[in-house]
Amino acid sequence: MLHRHPRRAALRKAAAQLRRGGVLVYPTEGVWGVGCDPRNRRAFRKVLALKKRPQKKGVLLVAATVGQTLPYWQAKQPLALQPGDYWPGTTLVLPASAHCPTWIRGRHDGIALRVSSHAGVRALCRAFGAPIVSTSANPAGKRPARSLRELYRYFGRNIVVLPARLGGQGRPSRIIDARSGKILRS
Repeated sequence: MLHRHPRRAALRKAAAQLRRGGVLVYPTEGVWGVGCDPRNRRAFRKVLALKKRPQKKGVLLVAATVGQTLPYWQAKQPLALQPGDYWPGTTLVLPASAHCPTWIRGRHDGIALRVSSHAGVRALCRAFGAPIVSTSANPAGKRPARSLRELYRYFGRNIVVLPARLGGQGRPSRIIDARSGKILRS
């Protein structure tokens, strides 16, 4: 049985995996996520290859704090919705900063960011010292993994997993475009 929160030793190993350009599978609020260091294009390509996902779709980043998100979006641009009203927990599409890697955004001009409400994700991002890529752990076209059994069925047993429980949500996070207020995924 998985612990409610990841153990310190597991967090250190997971952060080291990210720092050396590896891919990591970890629990999120509702489903298992797969991610990497968003600044490492080679690691990002590994995530896309694992999922068989086209780069043009883009991915979101999860963070422990609002401060971790600031390098990735233009906080001075006017928004229809204020991030502080939706974080933690909701994924927001925000105007991407000039420092945001284009490969993360895909064909989009905004960047999808979430300050996580999952204690394990926040601990992972604090241990890593930055936001991480977060996309559901499933091959493109399949439903997101909600169990270790599904993870291993999708990806085999060679994946690196941060062991801890999923949060209580039954599905991936809601996505809202904070620039327009439009709900993209409820």
